[in-house]
Amino acid sequence: QTSLSIWGWGSLGLVLFLVTFGPFAIFYFAFYILCFVGGGFVVTLLFGKSNSEKYLEQCEHSFLPCTSVGIPKCMEEMKREARPIKIDRRLTGANIIDEPLQQVIQFSLRDYVQYWYYTLSDDESFLLEIRQALQYALVQFSARSKETDWQPYFTTRLVDDFGTHLRVFRKAQQRIAEKGDQMKDQAEELVDTFFEVEVEMEKEVCRDLVCTSPKDEEGFLRDLCEVLLYILLPPGDFQNKIMRYFVREILSRGILLPLINQLSDPDYINQYVIWMVRFIMFKMNAHVNALLQCRLSITFPYQNINTIKNQINSLLYVIKVCDSRIQRLQSGKEIDTVKLAANFGKLCTVPLDHILVDNVALQFFMDYMQQTGGQAHLFFWMTVEGYRVTAQQQLEVLQSRQKDGKHQTNQTKGLLRAAAFGVYEQYLSEKASPRVNIDDNLVAKLAETLNHEDPTPEIFDDIQRKVYELMLRDERFYPSFKQNVLYVRMLAELDMLKDPSFRGSDDGEGESFNGSPTGSINL
Repeated sequence: QTSLSIWGWGSLGLVLFLVTFGPFAIFYFAFYILCFVGGGFVVTLLFGKSNSEKYLEQCEHSFLPCTSVGIPKCMEEMKREARPIKIDRRLTGANIIDEPLQQVIQFSLRDYVQYWYYTLSDDESFLLEIRQALQYALVQFSARSKETDWQPYFTTRLVDDFGTHLRVFRKAQQRIAEKGDQMKDQAEELVDTFFEVEVEMEKEVCRDLVCTSPKDEEGFLRDLCEVLLYILLPPGDFQNKIMRYFVREILSRGILLPLINQLSDPDYINQYVIWMVRFIMFKMNAHVNALLQCRLSITFPYQNINTIKNQINSLLYVIKVCDSRIQRLQSGKEIDTVKLAANFGKLCTVPLDHILVDNVALQFFMDYMQQTGGQAHLFFWMTVEGYRVTAQQQLEVLQSRQKDGKHQTNQTKGLLRAAAFGVYEQYLSEKASPRVNIDDNLVAKLAETLNHEDPTPEIFDDIQRKVYELMLRDERFYPSFKQNVLYVRMLAELDMLKDPSFRGSDDGEGESFNGSPTGSINL
């Protein structure tokens, strides 16, 4: 009965609601309820958010210190004026040593860092950090060197190592001589035999990979620089891998490797020996007239007006070169070297045969040949000259020993054959790189002579003569060299550069060279 009354009253109320408000009133009622609930929720959210923000602001000002915003701080730092950089140039305490070391550091940074770093940034702080790290390492190296007792090393260990090297080399030569003429490539066989003997004499030590493989040599130098940086750098800089690897590559590939290559270059050693011999010969010169003439030319240079004029012209040429260099660097454009040479009017003509026998002139001609890709021809000519002198000396010694009853014919001929084969393989064979381009018939005739006859000092004369004519007449070499700025610099170095205002006759070929570079001697 109760449920029936509830359903009855409910139905009656629904009917009266629909009759009074219409059939859509139920939808309006549901919408009103939804809006009431949503409005209450929004009011609660806004009220809570405002109160929360006020509370957090009170907490921030109460417990946390004020901090500057990151981006405005960076902008402020960037707008500040750059402070002047001060560098302490003292390294070892000796100015005569510190200045060359500073130049080495400056050139290393210029050649291996600045050329790419300035394309990224103009900030000098990075370069300063690298320079300071290098200077710190040099200072530590200098301090440790002063604490080291070098006398036992130079008087005992270094002498023993050098003596061991010579003993290994002689023993390897003996083994090659015992094998006789059975080997074709004695140069490579000598290298292999040398390291085999080194293993036998020093047991567990063998340096064949480091000495014969450029890749292993670079790896060894990197490891060596790594050890040196561990000893010399501060711990903070050494732990920085990017910094450590960067400095390591500069030291290994920019300093140590070029230094080793230069010291092991036979041409560099020969030139240094020649310079020393000439210096000793000058000190031992017994010709009083020559010594007096040299002394007077140094003590009273004003007696020779032409000499002073030539020296002034040389200085004027240096000024012109400096100005042209500055102009090229500032404008970023190359200057026509032919126009630079034309400013000096007609120049002295130095014959090619005199250039090849003068050390100063030969150095300039060698630089030009390397620029044009013809260095193989020049190096072949020079190598043959050295071979001829060596072969003549060896044969003279052989003849004197044969007169004394000593027989070493096979060994001497084997050494000459190895030297001749070395020249052939390096410049004339198919695998030579770069190869001397000469008549194939002459090369084939030379190869047949080397295989069937004993080598003589004149075995390369025909090819050397052809190479000389090629360098003399080919427009790429000597004729173009006379129009190059290197030729002008050579004349200035030889003290043969004329006054730019002086012009020769129109029908002449200019002043010629008489074969005696007295200007170079006076200089």
